[in-house]
Amino acid sequence: MYDPTVARLTYRALLGRRRALILGALPLLLIVIAVVVRALTGADDQTAADVLGGFALATMVPIIGVIAGTGAIGPEIDDGSVVYLLSKPVKRPTIIFTKLIVAVAVTMAFSAVPTLVAGLILNGNGQQVAVAYTVAALVASIAYAALFLLLGTVSRHAVVFGLVYALVWEALFGSLVPGARTLSVQQWSLAVAQRTADGQLVVSDVGLPTATVLLVAVTMLATWYAGHKLRTLTIAGEE
Repeated sequence: MYDPTVARLTYRALLGRRRALILGALPLLLIVIAVVVRALTGADDQTAADVLGGFALATMVPIIGVIAGTGAIGPEIDDGSVVYLLSKPVKRPTIIFTKLIVAVAVTMAFSAVPTLVAGLILNGNGQQVAVAYTVAALVASIAYAALFLLLGTVSRHAVVFGLVYALVWEALFGSLVPGARTLSVQQWSLAVAQRTADGQLVVSDVGLPTATVLLVAVTMLATWYAGHKLRTLTIAGEE
């Protein structure tokens, strides 16, 4: 289910100079914010939770997921080079699964690691806040990568739709509308992270069993349907 050649080509596409600069911009901004906040307010657990929850998890992680997930396959479909990949003797589910692994790895590296570093800067992991939000970023990276990889497979405007989801649904409605929080990857990942943190600084509107089921279901269904669409794309091309 994993093809090293496909993985190498995907890593090369995602970590090219221009895309790597885009991927690194938000993590760098998070670290700068953490340093400034720590210098101005000192070590404060609530402030650390506010910064990590309000910026890192609500904004940075989904946007990086958009860039990595859609970038893993979208450009190949847009410029037609996916035809050469599909002509190789590699099963379509293997292509999708390999690209998902790469997208997850890139999303985790550019979101979870900076989240941990920022958390340590903000409050030295007081009440396990830094580790909890890092766990949330790791869990969310998997679901976001799968969702946005699917978007990259089914739409030529995947980046636009992904940003609308990340910025409007997750960051806006997910934080303001109670009902929308139940359908939020952010809230599902917080439910997992809540078990890691001490105290009540990390909370979720979704219970852990429900969040776990939804995370697994969304990831598996998105991956399966992306593979299905890729097979459909092959048939259309041959016809």
